[in-house]
Amino acid sequence: MIRHPLACAAADILGEDVTDCTSLHGGDLSDVVRIVTAGGRSLIAKSGPDPVAEGAMLEAMRAAGASAPQPVAMGAEVLLMEDLGPAGRTSEASWRDLGESLSRMHGATAERYGWDRDYAFGPVVIRNRWSVDWPDFWIERRLLADADLLPPDIVEGLHNLRPRIAVALPDAPSASLLHGDLWTGNVHFDGQGKAWLIDPACYHGHGEVDLAMLTLFGSPPRAFWEAYGPLPDGWERRRAIYQLWPALVHLRLFGGGYRPLVERLMGQVASG
Repeated sequence: MIRHPLACAAADILGEDVTDCTSLHGGDLSDVVRIVTAGGRSLIAKSGPDPVAEGAMLEAMRAAGASAPQPVAMGAEVLLMEDLGPAGRTSEASWRDLGESLSRMHGATAERYGWDRDYAFGPVVIRNRWSVDWPDFWIERRLLADADLLPPDIVEGLHNLRPRIAVALPDAPSASLLHGDLWTGNVHFDGQGKAWLIDPACYHGHGEVDLAMLTLFGSPPRAFWEAYGPLPDGWERRRAIYQLWPALVHLRLFGGGYRPLVERLMGQVASG
């Protein structure tokens, strides 16, 4: 019998023995394995801060027209999803597919900004209480949330930037469905040229947030941007504001090595 904790949790939920379990790369904050059940099904089992919430996020993205794995079952300890197969090589077609998928998802909007529950990146709580004021949401629920856990000089700098940020951000952009943690490691490019969104941290907000995150550690090719569609004027000036929050999250999770990134982005916001 397979003794891996995720395999055991999967067997309990499915009511079926797990006959094989292979560890996959799951990032720094969760474990991911591929399991095979006694009935021959291949599934992905994943831990996380809230497997039930993550399953609901995947369903929301799928309902909005995005490509995301189908949740199969979920419990307090594990999320079971369809197996998308091994990753393939990225191509112009796969980047175009990602642009089209993300554009469709951002077209699904809500009346307010936020989500029906908080979420987390490991110990970093993602504050999602609903708001109708987008600049206030971004400042209070993102940049200055849990400010007491950030270095005091960084907090002082964020407070000094607050008036500039409030003016730079649009008051009421469309409250798009966001992936919420969209870097290339959270896109599964399969062998058929299809791009799948995985590991979401969904909420409703300005669609540029996902684009800013996607460009924080890389640069998608032209095919992606052409497929996604035109962007509003001034998006490059807002990008540093939206990149600042994931940089702050990295500072809290992984330490001072990310301080130069935070300081660089704060400088860009100040001069923008």
